[in-house]
Amino acid sequence: MDAFYAAIEQRDFPDQYAGEPIAVGGTPPRGVVQTASYEARPYGVHSAQPAVEAERKCPDLIFVPPRMDVYAEESQRVRSVLRRYTELVEPLSLDEAYLDVTDPKQGPPSGTLLARRIRKDIYEETGLTASAGVGPSKFVAKVASDVDKPDGLTAVPPEKQLEFIASLPIEDFHGIGPVTAEQMRDLGIKTGEDLQETPERTLRHHFGKRGAHFKTLAQGKDDRPVRPDRERKSVGAERTFAEDIGEPGTMLDRLDPIAERVAERLQQADQRGRTVILKLKTHNHEVSTRQTTLDRPVDTKAELMTLAERLLERPHPPSEPIRLLGISVSSLVGEKDIGEQLVLNFSS
Repeated sequence: MDAFYAAIEQRDFPDQYAGEPIAVGGTPPRGVVQTASYEARPYGVHSAQPAVEAERKCPDLIFVPPRMDVYAEESQRVRSVLRRYTELVEPLSLDEAYLDVTDPKQGPPSGTLLARRIRKDIYEETGLTASAGVGPSKFVAKVASDVDKPDGLTAVPPEKQLEFIASLPIEDFHGIGPVTAEQMRDLGIKTGEDLQETPERTLRHHFGKRGAHFKTLAQGKDDRPVRPDRERKSVGAERTFAEDIGEPGTMLDRLDPIAERVAERLQQADQRGRTVILKLKTHNHEVSTRQTTLDRPVDTKAELMTLAERLLERPHPPSEPIRLLGISVSSLVGEKDIGEQLVLNFSS
């Protein structure tokens, strides 16, 4: 779906928001953007961005509080459209899913023609636009879905997939975040074509098992099936402290290595997530959580720290001393499933 949360707000309140740059999420100074409308994006406004930064880049930006119950309801309407064509629907979040249309329930045996029908049905029934990518694998279809947004369709036939992959910047490969991308550029690897031509042993030497995975994707080898019963899972880390922490600034300092570990685990597992959860346990063992859900998945330490800082401050900093802090990421989008939540629990 295209700018799903923002598009729903513009549809439901056209007099206020249609054609306007809007950001669904919290307001400055402590809020975080969850989804930005396409009118706001040319200014550099994007999800997971501090609201104060978004406002600085787009002074006319309108902040809209999220209505998650409405978004969930609209997501179900969209999924009902998808399941008319195939039972093999693997939701990734409220606004995204994989479909296997090898043997559709109705319509022509053509991924491209089915994508056109599905997008048409979604628009006629919800008033919302969707973009689609059609390809012989999850990786190619996912990347293709982002090529022509909003309201676009990109199809990559099997005989063209290696050419398509070769044209991609390395940042488009799942699991290659800013740090890995910089390391690759230092090695002269800037595109999918460079990955295709780089020996696997070189990639393994610098990036371990992930290097072999990147090579496999670059060669168009991705046989992961669409899993209609895909479960929501999470990856996270937490730390119990020998002494309780009372100062928010100290809490933020202690969150830094936790965010680094979570980002490391996400990237090692080739995962990103849209929901970030901050866990707090007080000195008297009372546990609470604060969370935010984005339209764009995150997996870097910088993104996690930005979100954790604002969750720590919203609605107010903890009033009681804290003995445990944790960060977890769910609503995962990745190359493989993670079993149980990964947790660290150790004393300083």
